[in-house]
Amino acid sequence: MANVIIAPSVLSADFSHFSAAAAEIDASGAEWVHLDVMDGRFVPNITFGPKLLEDLRPKTGAVFDAHLMINNPEAFIPQFARAGADYITFHLEAAVHSHRILSSIRELGKKAGIGIVPSTPVSALDELLALADLVLVMTVNPGFGGQKIIPSCLDKVRSLVRIRSERELGFLISVDGGINEETAVAARQAGVDVLVTGASFFNASDKVKLVRSLKG
Repeated sequence: MANVIIAPSVLSADFSHFSAAAAEIDASGAEWVHLDVMDGRFVPNITFGPKLLEDLRPKTGAVFDAHLMINNPEAFIPQFARAGADYITFHLEAAVHSHRILSSIRELGKKAGIGIVPSTPVSALDELLALADLVLVMTVNPGFGGQKIIPSCLDKVRSLVRIRSERELGFLISVDGGINEETAVAARQAGVDVLVTGASFFNASDKVKLVRSLKG
């Protein structure tokens, strides 16, 4: 648990100062930048596209964790790969040929991630886990920042930890939604590897202290 990765989400940053947000993430000790890409169709909100990653890439050496909350993700994955994403995560619920998409992300030299919303069981990922570098468990219904965690979603993390051990797989387990100093404790206890945090990070007056606290 001491090695938990912190991935602040720029969804909660000031959209007119993304460079400053990246600098704040770097200075805080967080390792990843989480980029929530929304199309207004898969989720009820619109954010940004690959150009933001392209423009931010020279500003920080942090790992770019591109979270595609969009329909037809396979059409856009090459663009996000070229823009500088390190991890590219799409949603099981937004795709038909998930096996093919995971393979294509890896063929582009990127880490392949797959995410599930609160209503999707871990069992739906059964045939895909061997191809995944990252499994993202949404702990809120996606679309907006600042929501409260759905505690039962952490049961999925426990299931994934068990499956990973039994099958000797190597994927990381990430949670996204409602993560703050208080809820991070339960998430770490469940066995997460990556904590995505948005509002709690950008609202914190002392971001270094917050990151240390989130890591436990």
